[in-house]
Amino acid sequence: MIKLFSSLSFSGELEVPSDKSISHRSALLNSIANGKSKILNYSNGEDCLSTLGVLKELGANINLIPKENSYELDIESKGLNSLIEPKKDLYAGNSGTTTRLLSGILAFSNFNSVLSGDNSLNSRPMKRIIDPLRMMGAEIKSNNDCAPLEFRKSNLNGIKYNMDVASAQVKSCIILATLGANSKSIITQPALSRDHTERMLISMGADIKIDTNEITISPGEINSIDIEVPGDISSAAFWIVAALIHPKGNIVLKNVCINPLRTGILDVLIKMGGRIEIFNKRDVANEPVADIKVVHSELNGIQIDGDIIPKLIDEIPIIIIASVVAKGPTIIKDASELRVKETDRLFAMAEFLKSSNIKHNLFNDGIEILGDSDFSGGNFDSFNDHRIAMSIAISSLISDQETIINNSDVAAVSYKQFWDHLEILKLDN
Repeated sequence: MIKLFSSLSFSGELEVPSDKSISHRSALLNSIANGKSKILNYSNGEDCLSTLGVLKELGANINLIPKENSYELDIESKGLNSLIEPKKDLYAGNSGTTTRLLSGILAFSNFNSVLSGDNSLNSRPMKRIIDPLRMMGAEIKSNNDCAPLEFRKSNLNGIKYNMDVASAQVKSCIILATLGANSKSIITQPALSRDHTERMLISMGADIKIDTNEITISPGEINSIDIEVPGDISSAAFWIVAALIHPKGNIVLKNVCINPLRTGILDVLIKMGGRIEIFNKRDVANEPVADIKVVHSELNGIQIDGDIIPKLIDEIPIIIIASVVAKGPTIIKDASELRVKETDRLFAMAEFLKSSNIKHNLFNDGIEILGDSDFSGGNFDSFNDHRIAMSIAISSLISDQETIINNSDVAAVSYKQFWDHLEILKLDN
C-alpha cells in the first residue's frame, strides 16, 4: 500500500527503464543463436528476470552483471539446439511475454518440458498460441487452454496462418517456432503490431521477409548480436501524461525507443493537444531512439480505435487518466485485448473511475470517458496489475485528496524505480 498526495510542480529530466519487449527478445534470441553476445541495459523488471530464470533452467549460458538500474548480460550459445531438458517445471512468474515467446522455442526443442506461472498467469488464455503451434505439429497439453503448458518432443512444419487479432506475442511465437521447423511459415496480420522480433532477427541473419502485413519466415540458424536496450516508451507514457495534466508539468525523458509501431501513445496525445517535442533522434540496435520533451497542455477528447490500438494497447490505462481531464468525451474502441491482460484492464479502470465519481461508459471492447472532470482521491485497488497501479498514481498528482493504492509493489513487475522517480519529479522546484 502507498499513500500519495498532489504536488505543486512536476518537472525534471529522467532516463526511463529499459524496454521490456526488447529485453525479453534479446535474451531469448541470443540464447538460441550461434556465438557470444553482450546485452547492455537489460531490464531489471520482474517479468524480464523471469525470462532469464527459465533460460537458465534450460541450460542457457548467461552471465548476469547487476548495474545501477539494469543488468548487463554475457550470453554464449551454440545455436537452436543449445537448450537442454529442464530438471523441473519452468516458472515464468507473471510474465505473459515469457510464456508466449518461449512456447515457440519449446515447441521445436528436442526434449519435454512444462511451462507454468503464478495464479494470474495460469488464468490467462493461451489458446491463441496453442492452436497455431498444434497446426505446426506441436504436441501440447494445457489446463483448459491455460498454463501449465506441457510440451512433448515434436517435429514441426511451417504453416500459413491468418491471425484474427494483431498480437506481437502470438506472431513472435509462430516466428520462433518456425526457426526450428522443417519448412517456412507465412503469417498474415489483420493490422501491424510491434515488430521488435522481426527487427532483431533481421540483424541476426534470419531468412525473414516482410511485405506490409505478411511475414514469411524460413527455418534456420541465427547469429548472436550485441544489443543495447533503449528506454521503454510504455514506462515513459506515465510521465508524459503526468506532465501534460499537471499545471506546472515540464519534463525531458532521455533515450526512449520510438519504434513507429509503439508510438501510438504519442500520436494520440499530440492529437488531443499535447505539446510533445521529439528530438535527438538516432538508431540504437536497429531501433529508433530519441529524447522527448513534454509541457503542460490543455487536452481535448478524441476517438481512439482501429489500427492504432495495437500500437498503444499497453498505454490505454494511462490514456484514460489523460481523458478524464480532457475537454469533451474520449471514446476508446477495438480494445478487447485489454480484457485478457494481467487483469481485465477495462474493468479495473472502470472501477477506478466509478470510485472517483467520474462519468464513463464501459463497453465490451472499450470505454467512453466523458471528460471535464477532476480526480478526488480515495482508496483504490491495483487489481495486482502494474499498469493499473501506476496509472492511478499519476492521477494523484492533481487529486483533491489523498490517494491510497493497495498492492502498490506490483509496479516492480515492469518499473522497479517507479515510486522513487515519482517523488523525484514531483519535488517542488
